[in-house]
Amino acid sequence: MQLGSSAAIPAYWPANISRTAPMLYVSPMVEALRGRPRLVFWTATLAQTLLWVLVPSLFYASPPGDLPLVLAIGHEWQIGTVYGPPLAGWLAELAFRLFGSSVVGDYVLAQACVAAAFWAVYTLGRSIVGSSHAVLAVLLMAGISALALPTSDFGPAVLAMPLTALALMFYWRAVGEGRERAWLALGVVLGLLALTTPFAAVLLALMIAFTLAAARGRASLTTFYPYAALAIMAVIALPYLFWLLAGHGGALAVPGAPTATAAAALAGVGIGWLRQLASVLMAHAGLAVLAIVAGAFWADRQAAVPELLRQPVDPLAVPFVYGFALALPVTATLAAAATGRPDPLGGQGAVLLLSGLAVIVLAGDVIRLHRQAAVGWTWLALLIGPPTLAVLSILVLPWTLASDLEVNEPSAAMGRFFTDSFNRRTGKPLAIVVGDGRLGGLVALASPQRPSLLIDASHERAPWVTEADLREKGAIVVWPITDPAGAPPPHLRARFPELVPEVPRAFDRPVQGRLPLMRIGWAMIRPSVAPAAPAAPAAPAAPTQ
Repeated sequence: MQLGSSAAIPAYWPANISRTAPMLYVSPMVEALRGRPRLVFWTATLAQTLLWVLVPSLFYASPPGDLPLVLAIGHEWQIGTVYGPPLAGWLAELAFRLFGSSVVGDYVLAQACVAAAFWAVYTLGRSIVGSSHAVLAVLLMAGISALALPTSDFGPAVLAMPLTALALMFYWRAVGEGRERAWLALGVVLGLLALTTPFAAVLLALMIAFTLAAARGRASLTTFYPYAALAIMAVIALPYLFWLLAGHGGALAVPGAPTATAAAALAGVGIGWLRQLASVLMAHAGLAVLAIVAGAFWADRQAAVPELLRQPVDPLAVPFVYGFALALPVTATLAAAATGRPDPLGGQGAVLLLSGLAVIVLAGDVIRLHRQAAVGWTWLALLIGPPTLAVLSILVLPWTLASDLEVNEPSAAMGRFFTDSFNRRTGKPLAIVVGDGRLGGLVALASPQRPSLLIDASHERAPWVTEADLREKGAIVVWPITDPAGAPPPHLRARFPELVPEVPRAFDRPVQGRLPLMRIGWAMIRPSVAPAAPAAPAAPAAPTQ
């Protein structure tokens, strides 16, 4: 809209612009930010979540990443596994069943987590910087790759996002705003986070440190509410804590954990930490582009542009936002490097939730909006670019670069073939699949009989399958082919020395392109035949008369 001279100057008219200055253009987006910030928030959030439900539901032939493994673990309803706390697996299994044994339920669940995380950040930001600036903080999150790129791979990292955001929101209400009952909600959320990822311990430690450092935090310790929050957290996490105390948590070493000398281990931790910090910084590339286009660094400070105003920020909110925005990624990456994990503890999405809000707090009480059209188009590109690239990758890469994609694997065909083969040869339902978390998980997930997965033939990784189960029920063993002969990998040969490989099976991908057929090595463990029951002794003949 165009604004000219008028008897009534709007309240948002820049102070340095006179009535006779050139007309000021204010885009509809800026008007909406001023008048309907909640509408802008929900429109942007639901647009992103809808895109990332539709794209995998319509174009993914197989679930991405570790989702097959998460579902295989959740299918067994364990209190804990060597892969971590159980809550993500439980929720993944529930969503899978609620949607009629379809991974679409897990795609919806993943995006519900993203929407809940954005809502918590928006609500927190509204308490600190006001509604309009809080929406800007959420819009900036589209420029953080960990929050804007594919999040359909539901698991602990995706579930940790809303729980971390809610924990930060309730913590600010408790300490910053003095709402004592918020401590109780914080205890519930932290308990659920402890059932999701060990990152809960890092977040709790940071909150304790901030509470002790802030005067308002120390004052809150004179009430019983903080201690009630700790008690609630402990009660919710108690089953998993008992499982850990029983010694199960150390059954499987973390891949890549330092095992060399102390000096070499420290050097490895340092290098891994720097590598992860660099990855965290790179995840902010889109946010930096948005800030540059909006004139954060180079712009005419005297130009007539619309402004978004806010009330001064609570003095405690500044160290709260900056402190957690910096401390979360630093501590999470350090903990991950120390334990040999490739990604920050809790996932990048959880530790970068406050980056957008930190930029908005840094911008000051008056945000001048330069290059409105360019900013709008840049944000739209960051919103629709990743899902568009995901679709183009599936449709184009197999024909051009002959690139093999996980989501282009024929899981449905694999599940049908191996299930039918086992049923025909044994006359029994397929109850167990032996394989790795990805391939074996796909076969177990796509099988109409939903067998259990013996992960890498290891009972430590999959304690729900016993030796007696293997003997009684039999199993299908699958492995990716790494040599022309299709021989099983060494760990399977060592585990099943009498295994007789079948002729490798080749499958067409949904988008085959110039790729070779997908060849899968497989073998069958036949169920043992129970010995026939001895015949009952014949009844004595009746005496003749």
